Amino acid sequence: MGSPKKLGLFSLIAIVVGSMIGGGAFNLTSDMAAGANAGAILIGWMITGIGIIALGLSFQNLTMRKPELEGGVYSYAKAGFGSFMGFNSAFGYWLSAWLGNVAYATLLFSSIGYFFPVFEGGQNIAAIIGASLMLWLVHALILKGVHSAALVNMITTVAKLIPVFLFIVIMIFAFNIDQFTQDFWGSGTTFTWGAVKDQVASTMLVTLWVFIGVEGAVVLSGRAKNKRDVGRATVIGLVGTLIIYVLISLLSIGAMARTDLAGLPSPSMAYVLESVVGNWGATFINIGLIISVLGAWLGWTLLASEIPYVAAKDGVFPKWFAKVNKNQAPVNSLWLTNGLIQLFLLTFIISEQAYIFAFSLASSAILLPYLFTALYQFKLARSGEGYEVNESRKKDLVLGTVSSFYAIWLVYAAGMNYLLLVMILYAPGILLYIAVQKEAHKHKWFGRAEFVTALSIGLLAFWAVIKLFTGSITF
Repeated sequence: MGSPKKLGLFSLIAIVVGSMIGGGAFNLTSDMAAGANAGAILIGWMITGIGIIALGLSFQNLTMRKPELEGGVYSYAKAGFGSFMGFNSAFGYWLSAWLGNVAYATLLFSSIGYFFPVFEGGQNIAAIIGASLMLWLVHALILKGVHSAALVNMITTVAKLIPVFLFIVIMIFAFNIDQFTQDFWGSGTTFTWGAVKDQVASTMLVTLWVFIGVEGAVVLSGRAKNKRDVGRATVIGLVGTLIIYVLISLLSIGAMARTDLAGLPSPSMAYVLESVVGNWGATFINIGLIISVLGAWLGWTLLASEIPYVAAKDGVFPKWFAKVNKNQAPVNSLWLTNGLIQLFLLTFIISEQAYIFAFSLASSAILLPYLFTALYQFKLARSGEGYEVNESRKKDLVLGTVSSFYAIWLVYAAGMNYLLLVMILYAPGILLYIAVQKEAHKHKWFGRAEFVTALSIGLLAFWAVIKLFTGSITF
């Protein structure tokens, strides 16, 4: 049997771009316009561009410096900051993965609703039933061992890139500079950081959502023809994807008033194109999105169930999650993951903006894994661990510093309400962690710092529940 075919630079770039451009790109126009004007959106993309590239390069560098850490994102938190932080990083990554599928569900049925009005924007009873049927169909496929999705991935990549490129080309010709510059900073103001800070912050979770999966750029590094191509592909792929996202959001503001963009139903890209070319534009975008999200749903369901399974085998999650069926599907992990998705699908009824609610929670949940990856990059570069004695660490220290500040800024930009809601989700993880410690026959479950962290999570979760019941937090 021959060795597997190695991947060249262009193949790696295609993988990077294809893995990041998902369903979120199709709703980017209204998501960005909801809280920011053109000037603030430009600043938001500048911050995101610098931060996300630094974070992507941090993942790439850690893969090279610490090849023995094969447990995924959480292994960096565990190696750098202890077992409890490693557990929380894995737990947060898992939360983000399945919450992302909740967002996919409402976006999918919003698109289907364009053709079948019974689904009404993707968050009524009909949409819940349809999304539930789709959820358990994918569940059944994975239980039967459907792990290879090469053909599905190829079809869905083409399905999402063709509509996106067509949209960009048409919007370039439809762009109106007067429309774009109208109320550039908002409320007739000139630029001051105080005036636009909140607008810029409002874009952060949106930009993070469409870049979730940036760590996937280094997953296939072992199959690269040249290890240096991994870093090049990461930068080129990230910059290329960034340009696509910037064009989608800014060109739209040049074709339609920001307030009109903010009020568009999902997927907003379809309705922007419809305003320029007519009904066929919305039809084309919606068909492409439906195919794209179906493929993404399958892929992210595999990922969401795989994370606890791998973590359990690594001793980070309880052994219960490591059980597989005869087809080697992680059966316990899959049932719990999809059961939680089913529960959250019911939020479609109580939330008027189910998609925004789901992707904001998914983005907030992944902040911890990304933050500790950035901090571990900084820690290694400062200590010199994994470096030759006289090897320069200045570039990597800059990467760690920039990506750490970006991750901290994201925590601030997320806002207290979403962070408190995420704490409600993180709190049950403390019980899972205790179960792991018991399985390892450890008498002392927490160190002093870990106990303070666990107590803080519990208190914040309790506070969030009180604020929910008193109506201080609404969604």
